Amino acid sequence: MDLDYGKCWNTKKESWRSVLVLAYQSLGVVYGDLSISPLYVYKSTFAEDIQHSETNEEIFGVLSFVFWTLTLVPLFKYVFIVLRADDNGEGGTFALYSLICRHAKVSLLPNRQVSDEALSTYKLEHPPENKHSSKVKMLLEKYKCLHTALLIVVLLGTCMVIGDGLLTPAISVFSAVSGLELSMSNYHHEYAVIPITCFILVCLFALQHYGTHRVGFFFAPIVLTWLLCISTLGLYNIFKWNPQVYKALSPYYMFKFLRKTRISGWMSLGGILLCITGSEAMFADLGHFSYIAIQIAFTFLVYPALILAYMGQAAYLSKHHHTIYQISFYVSVPETVRWPVLIVAILASVVGSQAIISGTFSIINQSQSLGCFPRVKVIHTSDKIHGQIYIPEINWILMILCIAVTIGFRDTKHMGNASGLAVMTVMLVTTCLTSLVIILCWHKPPVVALCFLLFFGSVELLYFSASLTKFTEGAWLPILLALFLMTIMFVWHYATIKKYEFDLHNKVSLEWLLALGPSLGIARVPGIGVVFTDLTSGIPANFSRFVTNLPAFHRILVFVCVKSVPVPYVPPAERYLVGRVGPATHRSYRCIVRYGYRDVHQDVNSFESELVAKLADYIRYEWSHGQAANSRAEDEGPRSNRSSSEFRLAVIGMVDLKGPPMYEIDENPEPVSVSIGFSSVGSMTDAIEMEPMRTAQKRVRFSIEDSSETDTPREMELGLQEELEDLSNAQQAGTAFILGHSHVQAKQGSSLLKRLAINIGYNFLRRNCRGPDVAFRVPPASLLEVGMVYVRSAEDAALLEEARDATSSGSRMSREQYGALRRKIGGTYKDFFKSYVDVDGQYVEEGWVDKTCKICKKDTRGEARQVDKFGRYVHVACLEQKSKSGNFFTRLFSR
Repeated sequence: MDLDYGKCWNTKKESWRSVLVLAYQSLGVVYGDLSISPLYVYKSTFAEDIQHSETNEEIFGVLSFVFWTLTLVPLFKYVFIVLRADDNGEGGTFALYSLICRHAKVSLLPNRQVSDEALSTYKLEHPPENKHSSKVKMLLEKYKCLHTALLIVVLLGTCMVIGDGLLTPAISVFSAVSGLELSMSNYHHEYAVIPITCFILVCLFALQHYGTHRVGFFFAPIVLTWLLCISTLGLYNIFKWNPQVYKALSPYYMFKFLRKTRISGWMSLGGILLCITGSEAMFADLGHFSYIAIQIAFTFLVYPALILAYMGQAAYLSKHHHTIYQISFYVSVPETVRWPVLIVAILASVVGSQAIISGTFSIINQSQSLGCFPRVKVIHTSDKIHGQIYIPEINWILMILCIAVTIGFRDTKHMGNASGLAVMTVMLVTTCLTSLVIILCWHKPPVVALCFLLFFGSVELLYFSASLTKFTEGAWLPILLALFLMTIMFVWHYATIKKYEFDLHNKVSLEWLLALGPSLGIARVPGIGVVFTDLTSGIPANFSRFVTNLPAFHRILVFVCVKSVPVPYVPPAERYLVGRVGPATHRSYRCIVRYGYRDVHQDVNSFESELVAKLADYIRYEWSHGQAANSRAEDEGPRSNRSSSEFRLAVIGMVDLKGPPMYEIDENPEPVSVSIGFSSVGSMTDAIEMEPMRTAQKRVRFSIEDSSETDTPREMELGLQEELEDLSNAQQAGTAFILGHSHVQAKQGSSLLKRLAINIGYNFLRRNCRGPDVAFRVPPASLLEVGMVYVRSAEDAALLEEARDATSSGSRMSREQYGALRRKIGGTYKDFFKSYVDVDGQYVEEGWVDKTCKICKKDTRGEARQVDKFGRYVHVACLEQKSKSGNFFTRLFSR
């Protein structure tokens, strides 16, 4: 896929020539796995459960099942329905989850912002929402357990895709190489096939780091040659052996097959389902091509070729009931062309394996972006083709496991049983998620989604149940692998969320930073200090710890939050949200860098240069528009009370500094104002004041700035020049990157399961996975790590939430509740209880009390004050003054 981010969601109609080129290219990427399934479907089906008899009821019944399965699942379900459920042109499990999360508040991702909804890739046009969709949406949003269940379903599908990436290369290459059994004795065949298969697998995985773009132009011709080969062989076998085989396409033969074979026929469905292996790739790889290109390639080439191949094999087997070999693809190949077909089959199996390996890398990168997988090193193998990545750790683990599966199972039967269960689980997950998309995104009546779920779900459940009966014959492997991977992913996601909640609770307020003065109370040294944090507001605790123990920092201070948003790609022009932290004299900034779940993070050199460029653009924008913004704020009240610069961010793309039209959106009583400017070249600048939101009516004002009001005075030019010079000098002095080095430990008294998950599971993963410096690609020479101990990671958020829930009236709890809660938590969190003030038998948390004096309306912090029985602060001096007048305040504030 091109680096042109607009390619996926470009609404212009493509020419037929470009569509046909994309359809041709999709053969090598999308259909490699699906096209090689004729190598092992019949062999797996007739392994043990059923026998091929002279009546041909078994072979014709299997052919009928294959035909209708290929017609219903890949053709009807995927090509005509599921492919339409794309996320800005992207497909796959995470694309469906992203769509659902954007239309209903069911996401468990932290640090969501209102500004994310302004992304051009976030907004989707759909029919108006109906009352049935609203009811389903409200039901999903109401229960948090449904959010967790939805995430578990998504993780299950992801784990099975990874399992398919392990099993597909093994069964594909092994089935292709097994054609040697017709050219050598059984003794030599037994000792030749396994080593040759392992050698091909080692070569396949060893070449992954070069990237598929170097040999990718060979993939489509190889798969096209293979499809033409199997379709030609199918026609040859049909006309030579049994031209009447087309009658087996009737559903009646499925009934005859099940009536004769009964339970054995049902169990054999675990082999038949292998004919749709790789169908999910049509949806997962949708972003690399287009909907119509994939539709044309499958409908007019892949589907007919596969049907002819299966019909040809059935025609041959209907006349050969006592072959000395096991039923396999190669027995139907004429001996004169057997070797060329063998070579093409091996090449096609390698192409199909390559596609699923690349897909495994991609889905692990998506899981990592959404905080559901430990950090791994992601290498972008191509500068021209977006999305081509290589993950070294995963590559070598897959290679070892593939070889272990090949040596351990040693036959197509066990590999097919394992692969079939993984494939069918992924399809069931896709069916369930698509049903939600039909209701929430397409706003169709629930009965439509129910019909889709029942029809395709029943077909897939039939095959899934047959696969489960093969548990002891290989199907245990994907189940075991999925449980292992889901445990890793869920533990990592759980601990990541708890760490974020800890950081959010312990962040330092902006007042602490402002109280330090213009120099921040520390020595400012030349250079740029980049502090990475997960927080989108406030000062991270690791920075306060750093300056407390080492009172010196760089002249330019930038708090950087690298976050993922539920969209596949974020256009570069909308990636950076930049704002100030404190006044301009502090030279402190905040930058939020937004990536989609398919975006590949930049290396640190390009990131550093781009960050400085965005800061410079923001400084110019702020100086050119700051005066007007201040004047508007002064009209509505003191700016310090309304919109501190801490809460003002701007989307910095290609900013036009000459007065773009301004749009402001206010929410009352706590405003969230958004200013969006559009330049003449189509760029966008958003200024977002992110104050606490409450449900309220929106008030929209439209104002267009007069160009005369944006003329920059001389003193503003000097200030702008000085700030830009400071930024340039700091860049020349060098950049240091500050990261938090965390140690997470469950609280004493936690359950055994949580202690195992956090103290052993998460800490083992954290120590053995890549650190954040590798994920951000920070060079060791520029790295500073600040240690943080997360003692409360597993239970703190829940306990604090319980403390808030235990309050009987607003921010209060009784002495009995206070004592019971303190006994439950123990003495570990003394600081938590120090923040409570005993007011007339009620314990009130200071952080929840308005610190404004209710008499003089001024801040009471740092002065003598009291708390009334309503939890309100008042100056002692104001109270004394009022008491002299003898009014009711004397009684109200008496303790």
